Amino acid sequence: MKPFAYLRPGSVAEAVRAGAGHPGSRFLGGGTNLVDLMKLGVESPQLLIDVTRLPLDRVTPTGDGGLRIGATVRNSDLAAHPDVRRHYPALSQALLAGASGQLRNTATTGGNLLQRTRCPYFQDVSKPCNKRLPGSGCPAREGAHRDLAVLGHSQDCVATHPSDMAVALAALDARVQLHGPEGERTVPLTDFHRLPGDNPDQDTVIRPGELLTEVVLPPAPDGAVSLYRKARDRASYAFALVSVAAVLGVRDGRVDRVALAFGGLAHRPWRAHVAEGMIRGARATEDVLTRAVDAELAAAAPLRDNGFKVVLARRLAVAALTELDARTASA
Repeated sequence: MKPFAYLRPGSVAEAVRAGAGHPGSRFLGGGTNLVDLMKLGVESPQLLIDVTRLPLDRVTPTGDGGLRIGATVRNSDLAAHPDVRRHYPALSQALLAGASGQLRNTATTGGNLLQRTRCPYFQDVSKPCNKRLPGSGCPAREGAHRDLAVLGHSQDCVATHPSDMAVALAALDARVQLHGPEGERTVPLTDFHRLPGDNPDQDTVIRPGELLTEVVLPPAPDGAVSLYRKARDRASYAFALVSVAAVLGVRDGRVDRVALAFGGLAHRPWRAHVAEGMIRGARATEDVLTRAVDAELAAAAPLRDNGFKVVLARRLAVAALTELDARTASA
């Protein structure tokens, strides 16, 4: 066992000071991912800063009708929150699609967004991995990559981001609030996670010492409906091969609001801006939806064993948007 220090700060400011002052530190929420990585030897923090006693465990309305979600709100509590279920059903569905009930009772909002890839080469310290040790190589490209990225990957990394919740938040235009040594800043969820490029060890745009304190959701758009769908190898407790979060609003038979995000395809939740632009203003027919999703997925570069993900993503997205269109017609 590698020794480490433990700190339970009394305030966000104290937590940030400790994080900034100890480059080898990690913030500890539920620990459902970090502790596993410590056991595997992937993570070896010199200091664990326990943020679970900070006042970041509340879901509160914003002045404009949105929601403010504290970083230590448990996944189970967030999924069951009446405002989330009523106004942001895609988020509740995404949370319930992730992990097991026991893990959701422990896992936190911030930890969910900051969890690391489940690429088997990243988790096996006997293997090279550019994400774990930059410059060591990416054996996944020629190895076991069936579950890995088809969009936005690079020669250095083909890992995918594992969060279900992050995909729903990307479609819902959420923002992430960060508190660091230089003060506070807000980052759109769609810009929070990075594509790998040539430095895949950096999962997010978070700066040294910064603490994720909350996620902010804008008001749910009037008349729009949302959902989250996930395709996986088994019915529960499995990460997504492909997932889709979708928001759709229709007025006078034409789409006036649409948001689409994919999970399981890239190093970050993939917001489908190309597809959205083709769907907006059109009738949500199967032909329109298929052509729009195909245009989005034209950028895919599947590897030897994961080309099926492109077909699966198309079918899942078209089915999700078709279902939402039917809901708006019957409302």
